[in-house]
Parts: sequence; structure tokens; C-alpha cells
Amino acid sequence: MLERLRLPFHVAAPSIDEAQLADEAPRDTARRLAMAKAEAIAALDPSAIVIGSDQVADLDGAAIGKPGNHALATQQLRSMRGRTVVFHTAVAVVCVESGFRGAELASVSVRFRDLSDGEIDHYLHVEEPYDCAGSAKAETLGIALLDAIESDDPTALIGLPLIRVCALLRRAGLDPLGRDGAGAHLSP
Repeated sequence: MLERLRLPFHVAAPSIDEAQLADEAPRDTARRLAMAKAEAIAALDPSAIVIGSDQVADLDGAAIGKPGNHALATQQLRSMRGRTVVFHTAVAVVCVESGFRGAELASVSVRFRDLSDGEIDHYLHVEEPYDCAGSAKAETLGIALLDAIESDDPTALIGLPLIRVCALLRRAGLDPLGRDGAGAHLSP
């Protein structure tokens, strides 16, 4: 997705604990993890402008994580059918050298259709979204599971709210239009 901005970048995966803290709201988890990812990579290259992001699905205040397997994905989608789930996508930008540190949150309300068990099973066998919070990939076949999506940033649901990224990059001193030729590191 960052390629859409035509900025040079490379991807680095930090080694951080992504567990939710006790009594932590899903939106706070997303924000904390995005910042932790950005800070971990920024520590390796102090002159880099580093982008970290994280997404946590929220059903009535409870976080819905990555299912990891078919059985858990089935349970997740059954619990979400006919209901609205909020996907909180946080993005953080850090540059140690300049002292810049900022974060933004984009929340997307997603209303799932009243899915049958057969639809759920078929979708999971075709898509296998076991590494995806909420077991649904709206950027591919998962869009067929939904009734509606409400957001002020159309890219937030698929993992990187580019409107927020551009705002943070501008605040960090990097022109999102790429006029200065500087690069960025992306921390998934």
C-alpha cells in the first residue's frame, strides 16, 4: 500500500510482544503496538523515518485477534454475523535523529452480513484468512461478507491508513508527494 505514495522504502519486522495488556481497550492496544513497532526499528537506524502500524478488531469492547486456524476463524465469523465490528488501525511515525514521534488512529465500522455456516466455511476454505484480525480480508473475497463499511480513510481497513500516514509524514518533515526523494522504513 505504501507504494501508492511512490516513496522509496523497505520493510522490516520488529520482534515485539503483541499481546494485549490486561484491561487495555482494543484501540489502545493498536496505538501502543504501532508505536512499539516503529520505535523498535527506529532504534536500529536513527536517521530513518520509520512507520509502524497495527490493527485490532473490536467487538463490543473485546479484542478479536488473528485466529491462527480454521476452527477459531469459524468461531470468530459466527460471533460477528449480523453485527458491527470496529477495526482500529493505528499508525506511528518515528525518527530518532529529528526527535519526531507521532501516532494516529483510524477506526472503521464494519457491518457483517448475517452469514450462514455454509458461507463462513466456504469463505474460510477459499481465503484462509487465519493471519488476519477478525478472519476477514476486505481487500479480497472477504468484501462479500459485509453489508457496509464506514470510515474517513478507505485504506484503514486493509491495514495502513494512508491519509493518516501522509499527515504524519508531513509533520515529520517528509513530503508525501515524494518531492524530496527521502525514503522510509515500514514496520508491519
